[in-house]
Amino acid sequence: MSIPATATRPGNPSAPVHIVWDWNGTLLHDIDAVLAATNASFAEFGFAPVTLEQYRELYVVPVPKFYERLMGRLPTEAEWAVMDDTFHRYYWAAADAAGLTEGARELLHDWQAEGLTQSLLSLAPHEKLLPLVQAHGIDRHFLRVDGRVGSSHTSKAGHLVRHMAALADSGVSAGHTILIGDAVDDALAAAHVGARAVLYTGGSHSRRSLESAGVEVVDTLAEAVRAARRLAE
Repeated sequence: MSIPATATRPGNPSAPVHIVWDWNGTLLHDIDAVLAATNASFAEFGFAPVTLEQYRELYVVPVPKFYERLMGRLPTEAEWAVMDDTFHRYYWAAADAAGLTEGARELLHDWQAEGLTQSLLSLAPHEKLLPLVQAHGIDRHFLRVDGRVGSSHTSKAGHLVRHMAALADSGVSAGHTILIGDAVDDALAAAHVGARAVLYTGGSHSRRSLESAGVEVVDTLAEAVRAARRLAE
């Protein structure tokens, strides 16, 4: 199948653009589950719940720094252990009920149908991520699905480095890659490997926060894919 001109980069017209999709807050519309789990973890220590607007305005990684913004101080190691455990217990109990973001299924299908490639990268634990992606019936659209293996403090940049290295055998290069995500950290990770990013407002960050990354910010995944095409021209 021929590659549309709108999906190639200048100087190498035969090289198609590859999309790396983020999962939580991007393909998976799970912000309600995230907020509920965050407030459940806060309730363990009597902290007031936060609103969605507060969450999006203050969210940052690594997550302990986010909690520092909410609490006014870094959590102690003991507090962090309890809050992290509580968050994940509540989040994964609700994650199965979270649906895909509007239009995600069709966009994944259509991109693949054009003969273009895409992959999925998430800091969610791989052993939990993969069954969930499979349950939504979209795993067949990706060259790779990589969740986090190991420490919860793994950086998105380092994770993306390993992801891109694994994709090299499939002819994917960072210079022809667009990362679509919902966090400033996604843009930083893309820049770290020499890729570009488009950020979506339906997840963890406010538009104002996302715009601070200096990349294109969109309100729908359809806009994100159109932006990826423009970046490829």
